[in-house]
Amino acid sequence: MSAAPSGRRIGSYAAVLWDMDGTLVDTEPNWGVAELDLAERHGGTWTAEQGLELVGFDLLDAARVIRKGMGIDLAPEQIVDEMLDHVIDQVERDVPWRPGSRELLLSLREAGVPCALVTMSYTRFVKPILEGLPAGTFSAIVTGDTVARGKPHPEPYLTAARELDVLAGECLAIEDSDTGATSAAAAGCTVLCAPLHVTVPPGPRRVFTDSLVGLSAESLLPV
Repeated sequence: MSAAPSGRRIGSYAAVLWDMDGTLVDTEPNWGVAELDLAERHGGTWTAEQGLELVGFDLLDAARVIRKGMGIDLAPEQIVDEMLDHVIDQVERDVPWRPGSRELLLSLREAGVPCALVTMSYTRFVKPILEGLPAGTFSAIVTGDTVARGKPHPEPYLTAARELDVLAGECLAIEDSDTGATSAAAAGCTVLCAPLHVTVPPGPRRVFTDSLVGLSAESLLPV
């Protein structure tokens, strides 16, 4: 870990709240391909660099940026649906698990630490991911189509904590983006930032790791 937390062991956390895209699974490249495909099919222009600026965004918020940036005349809802169709098709063939993520989940499960999934992807995209995990891995699931305000607003993480019947301030969130880390920290969580495709700057309540590989309920220490 590049900035190791110090203090009590993870068992003192009430729960661990997981982001999905880029954290549990390395699907950001899938989203990038879907965006470029969308631009090509509808006569728009787009770059991979523009796509990286949207990592962690609520899908409808991202679609509004895409609509303007690509110069395409599609409703944000249609943009989201077309990209979801593309990404789900890819993931159903092969789930790109982030190295170390499933092992950490298993360790937390064995230690009796409740976990929640907090993602801005929609429910129908979460299904093929969950099918690759043991039943009951997540005690609560919050998706972008079940909250009124997505990340970076704290609502997704506050919702997950409420569904687990714990205080967000007693939870550890795991995130790969500044947008997601902002959401979790605003909710009161300690945030373990594990950047993958985009840089996450330092900030309040944030600690950092270079990788999820080798982390466990016994070795991960809270602040």
